[in-house]
This record gives sequence, structure tokens and C-alpha cells, in this order.
Amino acid sequence: MLDKLFNPRSVAVIGASQKALSIGNVITKNLLKYSYKGPIYPINPKADEVCGLKCYPSVGAVTGDIDLAHISIPAKFTPDAIDECGKKGIKFVIINSAGFKEIGDAGLAIENETLQRARQYGLRIFGPNCQGIINTDPQLRAYCDFTFTYPEEGHVSIVAQSGGVGALYMQAIHDLGVGMRFYASNGNACDISIPEILRYYGDDEKTRVIILYAEGFADPGDFMDAAREVAAKKPILGMRSGRTAAGAKAAASHTGGLAGVGLSTELIFKKTGILAFRDVEEMCQAAMAFATQPIPKGNRVGMITDTGGPAVIATDELCDAGLEIPPLSEKTTALLKEKLFPEASVRNPVDVLATAAAPHYRAALDVLMDEPGIDSVYINFVTPPFVDTESVAKEMAEVSNKRIKPIVCNYMTDKPQWTGTTAYMKEGGIPCYDYPEMAAKALAALTRYNALKSRPKTAVTVFSDVDRARAAEIIQQARNTDRKMLAADDVYALLGSYGIPVASCRMARDADKAAAEAEKIGFPVVIKADAADLVHKTDAGGVALNLNDAAAVRKAIAAMKKNITTPDLQFLVQQYLPGGREIIIGAKKERSLGHMIMFGIGGVLVELLKDVAFELTPVTAAEAEAMLRSVKTYPILAGYRGHKGVDQAQLITIIQRISQLVTDLPMIREMDLNPIVTFEDRVVAVDARIIIS
Repeated sequence: MLDKLFNPRSVAVIGASQKALSIGNVITKNLLKYSYKGPIYPINPKADEVCGLKCYPSVGAVTGDIDLAHISIPAKFTPDAIDECGKKGIKFVIINSAGFKEIGDAGLAIENETLQRARQYGLRIFGPNCQGIINTDPQLRAYCDFTFTYPEEGHVSIVAQSGGVGALYMQAIHDLGVGMRFYASNGNACDISIPEILRYYGDDEKTRVIILYAEGFADPGDFMDAAREVAAKKPILGMRSGRTAAGAKAAASHTGGLAGVGLSTELIFKKTGILAFRDVEEMCQAAMAFATQPIPKGNRVGMITDTGGPAVIATDELCDAGLEIPPLSEKTTALLKEKLFPEASVRNPVDVLATAAAPHYRAALDVLMDEPGIDSVYINFVTPPFVDTESVAKEMAEVSNKRIKPIVCNYMTDKPQWTGTTAYMKEGGIPCYDYPEMAAKALAALTRYNALKSRPKTAVTVFSDVDRARAAEIIQQARNTDRKMLAADDVYALLGSYGIPVASCRMARDADKAAAEAEKIGFPVVIKADAADLVHKTDAGGVALNLNDAAAVRKAIAAMKKNITTPDLQFLVQQYLPGGREIIIGAKKERSLGHMIMFGIGGVLVELLKDVAFELTPVTAAEAEAMLRSVKTYPILAGYRGHKGVDQAQLITIIQRISQLVTDLPMIREMDLNPIVTFEDRVVAVDARIIIS
């Protein structure tokens, strides 16, 4: 439990100083300025007082109990300070000091010794090299942190590994007029981890939404367990870092090249139900809606507006995000006609007109709250000087406080003039946005979270018809010869052992053998060059298609031998399967996470089009189907303008079989099945590459 960390009844500041710009001085000032309700004990053997408070030479000299101690002294003195805290019976320390593992081996040694000593006393460490925590509870007001933003009480809790990013989030939330519940930035996280903090927030009744920023995971499995558990109870809004780094330059497969740095974090978010964002402002604006509004049960939006243009802009944004503006029922339309001005539009969007007064807005809101075909309400509200907008806002607030369906508002006004109206909107917990697009994005985020929570939960399929022993033997034989890329015949044998359909094929060392094998397979055939260092066969002139006789086979092989001079060159003779749609399924190993599975449109254009989707293993049938549906070219797979669709059920099965294959055989580093040729009634892999570690 982290209760005494986030709810300390007394705080000591080891390293409290009279120097105005020192960390210890700033922390002491922050506790005082934020009106911390408990006793504060500055610790400094060379000072009598700090910030007007009596100073103590050591924590041992303090007569009262201490729940939490800050350590803001040079890193080399920290282990001894931990001993003092442990002997005093303190159970939590926040180490604000830097100079630990972030500076290298010398700092890591100090950090390890600090942690070792803490464990002897059952003492928990937050940090080191961190900001600290904030609790806005008016009964406590614990500002155990050296930042500068003084948040109001609220329902947004923030946890960030980076103090700079965390402070950015906190300031952004504060600037929006949104209250905060908890704040935590744990720096090096040598002990207390982000998963622990997430679980604590998840159990806190006053936390309605969590903002998360993480740069990496010391224990990805623990993080995923915690995130999955908490996200099922309340929304977690997350951002990942480093998504544009060119970290996959050396990848030996299409899958590796397309899996950018940081993608695994985004997949963790998706797998566990965290709502992922790529824009700080959009995430903080969304948090404003999550803090006060219920979660919609679907994607159908009812819109109320007193002006036309912003409604059009909002409609475009909502529809782009996958939300619908459905027609209203006849009953709802009749009620609106009865209660609104005759000139008002009673379709969806409902245009109440610029002259609409409080009764008109209330009628529209009540009707939409009762309309079973509407899941959420979007309001465009301009404040005309000829309307009593305060009474309008009162009615909106009264409906919002009932928390029947979520409401967001594009609030278009001069706020310094309409202070009363603005105050009523805030009291009603109505998230107000300056622009129609941002209001729409916030509502879309609420809807996305509902979709995440409502995803079908299917068990992982375990196929019993696989030959794991044979597949493992193939890989071990390759490892015995120090081969990193499996030979083509081994690749197809391995795929076959897991029930993945492949085109009929044989290996040959020379043209005569290849011609003989082609006769057995049946013309037309394909010839593919195969060698340990041959990655992109097509680029090297190592693929010949639609060969209809033995002479064509010999001619193709002669040409390949001229272009490719590697001594281990051999040739794959394969059944030619013209037509069909080419897709790619691949896998890439991720540290401590298993593998990423990729699906997309394949062939030679895969890296140009980049129309792919990823998922972490193990992949369920529902997740595999979602991968298919998420690519832009899915309509082609489903059937388009007279062209028949492909066997999607077989593709879903193959994705699951590959997921099981790489889970059973974690020594597979990268894998491409490209292309897999898909038809209306069958799916066949015609080229594949497997790289082992």
C-alpha cells in the first residue's frame, strides 16, 4: 500500500536549506504555500530555522512520528540518510536528489546501495532523481514536490516517469480550469513503480481519469497486468515517446522495418485498454471531459446548436472519428416541434436558433437524454447579448449533473464578459472547448474508451494439430550451423508443422534438378534464389514467375547465377499461383513482451504503402479480425465493386497460428510471410523468411 506516501500526516525535509533556490528550500516553501495540514520538519544540522520553521539536526531528533521524508542532499550521502530514516521508523522516502544511475556506473552503485539499505528497514523509495507527489485533498494539501503549479482539487490523477512531461501535463490541466487529484513523477523508479502507482489510483474513489506518461517499462508484464486491471475500472489516457526515431533501419524483414521505435508501447496500451494519444493538448482536453462526464454506451451523437457553421465543422470531425449523427425518432421530432420555435430545425443536429432561451435548451436536452438512439450530446453554444445565457447555462448544468449521458460543449463567448454563464457551466461539470474540433475530439475520446472496454473478450486459441518438436528441431539444426536466416525448405517445413498452408515446393542445387522438380510439381512454376545473405530476392533478380517448361526453368536459373554469386546459392521450385490478393503477415520479437504480429497488404509495395496493423502476442480471434478490418484496404479484402472478397476466416486462423508459432518458439527473431496469396476459398503462403536469434 502507498497510503502513507500519498497521504502523509507528517513530512520531514532532509536537506532543507535557507538558500532560496535549493530543492530543499523549494519543497519546504511549497508545503507551506499549499497549506499542508500536517507538521513539517526541516532537517539541517547547520540551521536553526528554514522558512520560519524550527530546524532539526537529524530525523532522530524529531520527537513526533514521520510518515514521509524528502531527501534532497548529494547522492553520496543518501545511503546514510536512509539508515537514519529506517531507524526512525519512516516507511517512505522521496529522493529528489540526482546523481544516481542516470549518470552512469558510479551513480548506479550508489542507487543500489541506497535500495539495499532501505530494504533492510522495510522502507520504500520513491525516485531517486524525481519530483515527488502531490495530493490536493483539502483535508491534507500535501505538496511534496518541487514544481510550481498549484492545482485545484479535482478528479484527474497524473503519473509520469519524466518530471518535465508530468509538469507539462499538470500545468495544461490547471490552465484548462480542471482540478487534479494526485500527481506523481517517480524518476529513476528504483523501487516504487508506475504499475504500483496505477493500482493505487485505480483503487482511489476520487480519481476518475488517469493521465500516464512512460518512457519504458522495467517489467512490461507487471505493467500490463496493472494497466489491464485499472483500465477496466476507469480510463487511463497514455502517451508514448520516441515514435519517430529511425530505430528499425537495420531490420532484416519487412515486419522489422515497419515496426517503428515505440510501437510496442502503443501496442501495450491497446492490449491493456489504455487510450493512446499522440498530442499533449488533445489528451489534456480529453481528460477534462473524462473528469466530469459519464462514458457513452455507443457512438451516436445528438447535436444541439444555436449557430450553423460550427455544427458543420463539428459534424465533419465527429464523423472522421467514427461517430454518427443519426436521424432522430418520430417521437423525438414531434416533441421538439412542440417545444422549440417554429423556425427551429428538429432534425439532428437540432438548431434551436440564436434566440433560443433556457426552456428551449432544456427541452432539447431532455428529449435527447430520453432518446434511445442517442448515446452522447454535443452542444454548440454561442452567447448572444440578447439571450439570458446564465439561465441557459443553469439548465445545462442541471442536466449535466444528472450524468445520464455525456455532454461536451463548444463554448463560443468572450469569457471576461460572460463570467456568470461560464461559472454555471463549470459548476455543472460541462467540459467547454473554444473550438468545435477539439470538443468533437474530446467526445470521440470518451467514445473510444467505451469501444475499448466493450471489445469482445475471446480466449486465445491453442491449436492441437501442430508439431512443435519438429519445428524446434528445424530451428536447432540451423543454430548448430550458425545460420541466422532459415533456408527456404526449412522455412516451408516449419510453417507446415504449424498448419500454415504453403504452395507446393522443392529445393534444387542446379538447373537440371530444378527442371526435374518442376515436372513433379507441374507447370507453371516459380523459381526463387535462396542463400543465407539474400534478403530481397526480387531486387537481386532472384525471382522468375510463370515458367511453363523445363527450358524456361534452365534459362531463369542461368540468369540468376550471373546476378547472384554467393557460394551457397540454391533454388526453390514452387507452384505458381496467379491472381489473388497479396497480403503480408509477419512477426518481430520484442524484449520481455513476446512478439509483435503484423498484418497488411503485401507484395513488393508493402514498405511503400505501409498499410499494416500490429498486435502483441498472444493474438485472439477477435484481435486478428480487428487487424484485418483496421487496414485502409480492407474493403478490397471484403469484396469491392464486383470483385469477390478473400477467405477472411482462413486469414484470421493463420494469424493465430503464427502467434502460437512464435510464442512456442521464442528464438524466432523476425518473420515475414510475404506474399500470402489470398483467394475466395483458400489462402496460401508463397514466400516466407524466418530469422532466428
